Amino acid sequence: MTTHPDSSSTTKAYRQRVGLMAELPNFPGPWNEVMEKIKIADELGFNSIWLAESWGYELFTSMTDVVRVTKRIQVGAGIANVFSRTPALLASTVATLDERSGGRIILGLGPSGANVIEDWHGVPFQKPVQRTREYVEIIRMILRGQRLVYHGEIFNLERGFKLRFTPLRPDLPIYIAAMGPKNVLQSGEIADGVMPIYWPGNKWGELREQLDEGSRQAGRPPHSVAIAPSLTCILLSEQADEQEKAAARLAAATPLAFYIGRMGVYYAQMLTRHGYGEDVETVQEAWKHRDKNPAEAVPQELIDATAIIGTPQEVVAKLDQWAESGLDEPLLGMPSGSIDEVGAKLSALRDALRA
Repeated sequence: MTTHPDSSSTTKAYRQRVGLMAELPNFPGPWNEVMEKIKIADELGFNSIWLAESWGYELFTSMTDVVRVTKRIQVGAGIANVFSRTPALLASTVATLDERSGGRIILGLGPSGANVIEDWHGVPFQKPVQRTREYVEIIRMILRGQRLVYHGEIFNLERGFKLRFTPLRPDLPIYIAAMGPKNVLQSGEIADGVMPIYWPGNKWGELREQLDEGSRQAGRPPHSVAIAPSLTCILLSEQADEQEKAAARLAAATPLAFYIGRMGVYYAQMLTRHGYGEDVETVQEAWKHRDKNPAEAVPQELIDATAIIGTPQEVVAKLDQWAESGLDEPLLGMPSGSIDEVGAKLSALRDALRA
């Protein structure tokens, strides 16, 4: 990583790489409205737009829609799991979309979780870290135009198939949704970026150390892997009253409580490792009582550690702080509201980032 003589400029370099998550994967909005908001983000100059997948809209169909209505913004798969599609299918899919978009695709990969993989896709959730490694290695071979002869622990491919068109970018970036220690270390070896979710903002430095250790083991230079977390971000106006602020905190707590209590064990384990074990237990206990809203049990400290709530200027100030400890490419949740309201919020955020 090149060091700039002005450390402030180096820290604020992330401001050119701010992306947006287009929608919540489990609660998608009306698609035409989502598309209009994405077009606004493209016109305003945000760096990337990411679409998610769980058991809702199919990911790459949605990305194709986005490619067709945008001009410059990068379009990310955030994320495709490594169980429901083969590595070859993922490689040909992203190579096709990258060609049609003029080189704007980022592939996000991850294991997802046992609940989704086994009870939605019907596939055994086995060896997720090794499987992720083999997916990345096979996809890179295909994108580089190599004949596919591969011998791994999971995949053995003998016949030497080769993609029947030349990919626009043989080095198309691959990001990994890694949170566990083994997957983070491995991501330092093989990925271009890492996409944690609900990773505490005071722990970016630890994540950077783990990634750089993986890079060192693979003979790569430090900072080979960008830290690009998906962040809950709620923009408030200067006139927001206490009721609006309380509603914003509850809105931030709702998906966090869902991930802790209903999206497998990874998120709870990650937060526990980082010192939030008592908070995690409080939320998990709340899920046992049907007469209570688990989001209301999320402690304020945990919200502050994992979400950003405030005016555009306050949001940027917190991002600046997090960038000092290692944040590279923040991926912010799309603001709520009508198309016009979102346009105004994104415009205000852009202005704050450029200040």
